[in-house]
Amino acid sequence: MEISCSIMIFTSLALALFSYLLIRKRGKQMRKLRLPPGSMGLPYIGETFQLYSQDPNVFFASRLKRYGEIFKTHVLGYPCVLLASPEAARMVLVSEAHLFKPTYPRSKEQMIGPWALFFHQDDYHARIRKLVQASLSPESLRRLVHQIEGTATAILRSWDGHVLSTFQVMKKLSFDVGILVIFGRHLSEQRKNSLENNYFIVDKGYNSFPTNFPGTLFSKAIKARKRLREILNEIMKERREREAVVEEKDLLSCFVEWRDEKGEQLRDEQISDNIIGVLFAAQDTTASVLTWIVKYLNDDPKLLMEVKAEQMAIYESNGCGRQPLTWAQTRSMPLTNRVIMESLRMASIISFTFREAVADVEYKGYLIPKGWKVMPLFRNIHHNSEFYSDPEKFDSSRFEVSPKPNTFMPFGNGVHSCPGNEIAKLEMFSFIHHLVTQYRFEVVGSHNSVEYSPFPVPKHGLPVRLWRAEHIRDSGGQ
Repeated sequence: MEISCSIMIFTSLALALFSYLLIRKRGKQMRKLRLPPGSMGLPYIGETFQLYSQDPNVFFASRLKRYGEIFKTHVLGYPCVLLASPEAARMVLVSEAHLFKPTYPRSKEQMIGPWALFFHQDDYHARIRKLVQASLSPESLRRLVHQIEGTATAILRSWDGHVLSTFQVMKKLSFDVGILVIFGRHLSEQRKNSLENNYFIVDKGYNSFPTNFPGTLFSKAIKARKRLREILNEIMKERREREAVVEEKDLLSCFVEWRDEKGEQLRDEQISDNIIGVLFAAQDTTASVLTWIVKYLNDDPKLLMEVKAEQMAIYESNGCGRQPLTWAQTRSMPLTNRVIMESLRMASIISFTFREAVADVEYKGYLIPKGWKVMPLFRNIHHNSEFYSDPEKFDSSRFEVSPKPNTFMPFGNGVHSCPGNEIAKLEMFSFIHHLVTQYRFEVVGSHNSVEYSPFPVPKHGLPVRLWRAEHIRDSGGQ
């Protein structure tokens, strides 16, 4: 017995010594590594002014040209390492994801809510992500096709005969689809309007300077965020009281009904933060892509006619609109799908993502220090001529073959990739179908400049005049 104990003690000490020597050796190796090339800019300010005083794409591209695919800078108050290769993006987001945690500015977390799933990477994140994915599974989406189609047609009818900002119209469409996914058809118009009014106040303050003085956009947003929480608490209370009556399971039902192995439920603040998080994730990104799709179709009449021909075949098979779109039909739009894919590549709405190194990391002989922000540059990968010939040209035919691994990441990659990519595409398919088969449109004014809000959109949100096509009028609105 004493011999066994001695062996165990000796083995433990040997393992401890071995681990210590390994850590010490690794520490020495890390100290020998050099930081990536690049400039940290001015003290405290870094290169933030340069980032905001020019097109961000020019800012990143100029440094890539000068320093290569990995470089350092100091922006938004943080030292950063920026990476612009598919291998680096995979390393940060997939293969070594445990070394990089999601990170957002404190003001963003405050606005959305600290329990939103994209602020986490532990068991809680996996649990919430699973619930979100369940509500957005193909089976669930099949049940939503007709309702999403109805939302798209209602938006187009309200646009008919007017010149409106495409981006603002698309934000309304994406918000309505988000409400549908979260609450199903179980939300009164009054409640929906209250949510919408307060949500858009929060949305305006989300990217404002975080100064909580009375009257500022940020201050108004904080107050609206509190009202949103109160409205959502009332909705959750009502849902629990009539839980058995709800037959179609929406996202709120998934949240409210969930129990762990001990029978514990999600708290109200966890549910409300994730509902607001889903609305944020679903809205501006999808609205931006749809805005660019309208622009790209407007810029290429030949492509527009080809997309229209594909959609008219479906439209006519549905009795010229008398029958609704089906799930199978939205899966059988190959040209339209390629247009969406190329729009996602060209626009690259999510230009980069933020992570933070939780330990010193070595990459290609360089040191990424613990605590530094790490930013995989999706847009620069999407516009790299090594992977996409003539990358600044819109060419949907390039997606007739699958892109190389890790060179096309419009929805991110890994466990933190967007779980709502299929609902976003379903929304796009429905909108494009009715836009090109039943309406005509023209862009008003110049539309070659880009503005950031914070995602890139054509200047002024792409003002467009929309009117119902003559063949629709002649057939009595069918």
